[in-house]
Amino acid sequence: MTNAPNLAIMESHNSILTVAPIKEETEMLRATEKITALYCRLSQEDALDGESNSISNQRNILLQYAKQHQFFNPVCFVDDGYSGTSFERPGFQQMLCEIEAGRVAAVIVKDLSRFGRNSAMTGMYINITFVKYGVRFIAVNDNYDTIDPNSVDNDFAGLKNWFNEFYCRDTSRKIRAVNKAKGERGVPLTSMLPYGYLKDPNNSSRWVMDEEAAQTVRRIFALCMEGRGPSQIAKVLTEEKVLTPTAYHLSQGRKCAHKMPEVPYKWQSSSIVKMLECREYTGCTVNFKTYTNSVLDKKTRKNPVEKQSVFYGTHEAIIEQEVFDKVHELRQQRHRMTKAGRSSMFSGLVFCADCGKRLYFYTCKSFERRQDYFICSTHRMHSEKCGAHFIRAMVLEELVWAHIKMVISCVTCHESYFRSIMEQRLKLNSEDAAQLRKKRLSRAEKRIKELDQMFIRLYEDNVKGRISDDRFAMMSRTYEDEQAQLKSEAESLQQEIEQQAQSEVDLELFIAKVREYSDLRELTPYALRELVKAVYIEAPVEIDGKRRQNIRIQYDFVGFIPLNELNRQ
Repeated sequence: MTNAPNLAIMESHNSILTVAPIKEETEMLRATEKITALYCRLSQEDALDGESNSISNQRNILLQYAKQHQFFNPVCFVDDGYSGTSFERPGFQQMLCEIEAGRVAAVIVKDLSRFGRNSAMTGMYINITFVKYGVRFIAVNDNYDTIDPNSVDNDFAGLKNWFNEFYCRDTSRKIRAVNKAKGERGVPLTSMLPYGYLKDPNNSSRWVMDEEAAQTVRRIFALCMEGRGPSQIAKVLTEEKVLTPTAYHLSQGRKCAHKMPEVPYKWQSSSIVKMLECREYTGCTVNFKTYTNSVLDKKTRKNPVEKQSVFYGTHEAIIEQEVFDKVHELRQQRHRMTKAGRSSMFSGLVFCADCGKRLYFYTCKSFERRQDYFICSTHRMHSEKCGAHFIRAMVLEELVWAHIKMVISCVTCHESYFRSIMEQRLKLNSEDAAQLRKKRLSRAEKRIKELDQMFIRLYEDNVKGRISDDRFAMMSRTYEDEQAQLKSEAESLQQEIEQQAQSEVDLELFIAKVREYSDLRELTPYALRELVKAVYIEAPVEIDGKRRQNIRIQYDFVGFIPLNELNRQ
């Protein structure tokens, strides 16, 4: 059952005492210094039943009962919008504190379902906790009163508690079935839309872009693409006095689960992380991201990615899929600023060409920027295991920028030649070769199906005695061997076809991406991370008394580009 919690209400009333209690009453009723706890609870599902279960109706019934039966000092404890399956309710916990302090003489509820819908916990509180502290418990409509243990109604209390829990389980089961059907159709299940989207006024299950908030989302992803971490991004937004999501929604007059923060511009790194990991920004709907074990266990757990349902193109995308994937890749590297407060656009992208380990960025406050450098992490810790792959950050930037400029020039001015060279590099076959491979795959799959039918007929002939067991064994082995070989060939052909198709798509994506930077005048962190996947630093060599050092650049989508071959043309 859903929870929409409001603050618990504790209301104190004047003592309701008309005549002195008779001598047969227990000592609890004579203890006028103690209070009588009147407990009221209402969940969202119970509210659908109408006025009968409303808080005001419960309060009136309990006050009237207390007055008629001469209970002293009635105090109301209220939980409005809380499920009965859990006892972690503020009003109930407040009442429990009063009970444990010895200040409660009796607890009165409208019926057992108002107290709780967890039969085990309800029984524990009534039969153990309340008895321990000498508290009398009364459920008015169920005629339940712990002062009379021999009452027939008390004997049926356990059964009523079980039915109350069953009602909750049955309601939860129906809600889960409805949500499952909606989620499998691609209807968004979340009631909290990601920052940057609003519900369509004409269709509540459709999202539309909130352009003002979407600009902030794009800004966050752009800063991450420049190599900044969540804490650094939060600091930038705070300095720029950008309203936090909560402050923004409240400033627009929208409902929000949280109150207006004291500092409306104070961004938290956790909010940035949540936004960077939100796949909905790519225009897809993701359902079943979380789950709960049962109606009695409200703890929300994350569902594995493979169990989630993703529906693409359900709403307008704020972030391109390629940018989102790149950001996700960068988030795995987790590089930080140095103690000197500096960072490099190459942090997380530079690797040793020999050992494959990352090169770390080093600087200090006494350094000028031209003295910042990268060095192999293996060599730094164990110099005997790897050579000194050392390169200054300024030199690295010059070499990478020169390489990227040549690639941009080649694609811009000689696209057809660049495409032909890269097709050879990626081992892309001609259209005729691709069609031939598809025909071979089709023939192999057709033959596999024919062998299945032949094996069935062969088995029937053996059962009917048309062929001997020895003959059946020999022929079945022959068919099985042929089928195994064909399946292996089909899998190999399928992989080659898929790899060919993906390589063609990747090449086109890279060329399109390079065209976007045809007017690039200087290397920017965003452009670097969109184009380059990794930079490998080779060991320096000495030629003619001069130190020489080569780098190899692995570009996104296409890998290494043979610039020497391109330059010859």
